Amino acid sequence: MVKVCVVLSGCGVYDGSEIHEAVALLLALQKAGAEVICAAPDIDQMHVVNHMAGQETGEARRVLDESARIARGKIRDLAEIHAADIDALFIPGGFGAAKNLCTFATMGTNCIVNSQVERIIIDMFERKKPVGAVCIAPVIIAKVFEGRGVNPVLTIGTDKSTADAIEGMGARHENRTATEVCVDEGNLIVTGPAYMLAENIGEVFEGIEAAVKEIVRLAEQQKKRHASA
Repeated sequence: MVKVCVVLSGCGVYDGSEIHEAVALLLALQKAGAEVICAAPDIDQMHVVNHMAGQETGEARRVLDESARIARGKIRDLAEIHAADIDALFIPGGFGAAKNLCTFATMGTNCIVNSQVERIIIDMFERKKPVGAVCIAPVIIAKVFEGRGVNPVLTIGTDKSTADAIEGMGARHENRTATEVCVDEGNLIVTGPAYMLAENIGEVFEGIEAAVKEIVRLAEQQKKRHASA
């Protein structure tokens, strides 16, 4: 059984993790027989959005506290998670990925990635363990590896402006449909469009399930390699 850490960024598409994507991911991982650990950085949200009105409320909330809503309370501070203790990492989308886990939503290619998110992604890469991301979350991977000579191959679907931003940070973008995934075998990275392109929750689940199958395959493959080394 592979152990996968799901990194959440709050609760709600406009200011946290996209709930459909997060739940689809958790369900797909369970169906794949993976053990799941939910985690989130213990930081302030960028802001809180009323999801009915689409407007900021002026409230202050914490990313870890809000992420606990999706995880039904069973969640850990990302600072406590280490690559040595897991087999794969996966980040669902939602604006929280671009507002709380990094600042891409406000700073574009000049964004800053949360230090704990950056740490765990680099640690996973150095230990040759797979990382997955869907929707807008692949921009985090692009930024983390900017200037490191990694040049990951990623997808967010077909949105040209975001694809251009990804390539502007040194990654290579490949177009995919809502239900397809991009697998960078060399760097052990799996990405997919999810709601960057999907028109309904069914397409979201189909695409995320495809990504999970690849992440689990890579994780099992690497576990065997590590065991025989």
